[in-house]
Amino acid sequence: MKRVFANMGWLLGGRGFNAVLSLVYLAIAARTLGTEGFGHFALIIALGQAIMGFASFQTWQFIVRWGVNDTAPGVNLARAQEATGFAVALDLLSVVGGTLASVIVVLTAPLWLDVPPDLLWLTFFYCVISLISIRATPTGMLRLHFQYAKATAAEAVQPLTRTVGAVLALFLMPDVTGFILAYAVSEVATALALWVAAARVQPVSLASVNLRTIPAQHKDAWRFVWSTNMSGSLTVAGKQVMILLVGTFGGAQLAGGFRIASQLGQALIALAQTVSKAILPELVHARDNALEIARRMANIAAIAGVAAVVTAILFGREGLDLVAGDDFRRFYWVMIILSIAGAVELVGASLESLLVSAGKAHVAFIVRAVPTVLALVLLETAINWNGAKGAAFAILGSSALAVVGFFVAIMNLRQFRLVVTPEDQEAAPPHLPPER
Repeated sequence: MKRVFANMGWLLGGRGFNAVLSLVYLAIAARTLGTEGFGHFALIIALGQAIMGFASFQTWQFIVRWGVNDTAPGVNLARAQEATGFAVALDLLSVVGGTLASVIVVLTAPLWLDVPPDLLWLTFFYCVISLISIRATPTGMLRLHFQYAKATAAEAVQPLTRTVGAVLALFLMPDVTGFILAYAVSEVATALALWVAAARVQPVSLASVNLRTIPAQHKDAWRFVWSTNMSGSLTVAGKQVMILLVGTFGGAQLAGGFRIASQLGQALIALAQTVSKAILPELVHARDNALEIARRMANIAAIAGVAAVVTAILFGREGLDLVAGDDFRRFYWVMIILSIAGAVELVGASLESLLVSAGKAHVAFIVRAVPTVLALVLLETAINWNGAKGAAFAILGSSALAVVGFFVAIMNLRQFRLVVTPEDQEAAPPHLPPER
C-alpha cells in the first residue's frame, strides 16, 4: 500500500499539474472561438481521440502483465523486452488500421457530423497525428519498472505545450485551425518525451518486435489483447463517442457545452484512470494481498468521490464562469451529473483493475460493455428528453451499472476460489492470488 500511494502521488501530481493548465488552454479556446467554434474544435478533438482509442491496444497492460517474474515479485528483463516488442508491433498495426479508418470516417463525416467541409482535411490530419502519437507502450515500460516520477515528468510536456500553443494561437491564428495545430504538436511532443524516458530505463530491441513470441508463451495472450482493447474502446465510447453523438443529435454548440461540462465534471474519471494505472502493477506483483489492496482503495475512493461532488456543487458555477464565460453557464447541472458519474467511476476503478489483474479482462469487458452500449442506444432519446442533461444522465446510469457489475463479478470470483481444492490451487495460473 505504501508504494501504491507513492505511485499515486506522482500520477496525481501530474494530473493536478495537467488539470490546472487544462483550465488555462480550455479557457483561451472557449473564449476565443465562442460556443459554435468551440463546438467544432471539440468535435474534431473527440473524433481524433475516438479513432486512436478504437484502433490502439492497451499495450501498457501487456508489458506490466508479461514483464514480471512468474514465481517472485520483480521484473524479468528478457520477458519485459519480449512484451515490449509485442506491444510495438501492435502499435504499428494500430497506426495502419487507424489511418484507413480515418479516411473512411472523414469522408463520411458530412453525413453525420456538424463540422464545416473546409475543416475536414484538418480533421484527418489530427486523426493521423493522434495515431502516430500513441504512447501506451513507453508508459507501460516506465510503470513496469515503477518509474512513475519519470513518466509524470514526460507527460507534463503535454499541458505545457498545449498552453503555449493556445497562447500562440490566440495571437497568431485565433481560429479552430490554430488550436487544433497546438493540440497536434502537444501529442507528438509528449510521445517523444515518453519514448526517450522509457528507452533510458529499458532499451528497446528491434529484433523483439513481432507478434509471435508472446502468443507462443501465453495461450491466453490474444484473448487478453482483444479483451483489454475492447475495454479501452468502451472507455473511449463512454467519453469521446458520447461527445460526437451529442454533436450529431444536438449540433456543435451543444457538443461544445457538453465538452466543457465533461472536462470539469468528469475530472474524477481521469482520477479513476489514475487510480487504475497506479494500482494494476501492484495487483499483478502483490499476489497475496490483491483483494485487500483493491478493497482499501475502493473505500478511499468513495470518500474522495463524495468530497469532489460536494465541491462541484458549491463552486461549479464559478468554475464555469472562470473557464468558459457566461455562454456556458447553462451547463452547470450537466457538470454536476457528470461529477457524480465520475465519483461512481472512481469507486469502480480498483474493482476493474482487480478483475484484469486476476486474468478476467474479458469479464471486465462484458461488465463494461452492456451499460455502455445501452447508454449509446438511449442517447438520442435522452437528448430529446432533456438535452445535454439527458446525455449526462445516460453516462451516470452506465457508470453505476458497470460498477455494480464489477462488484458482483468479484464476489462470484471470490466465492468460486473459496471452494477450490488444494490440487486446483497448485494448478492455478501464477498471476492469480492464492486463496486465504
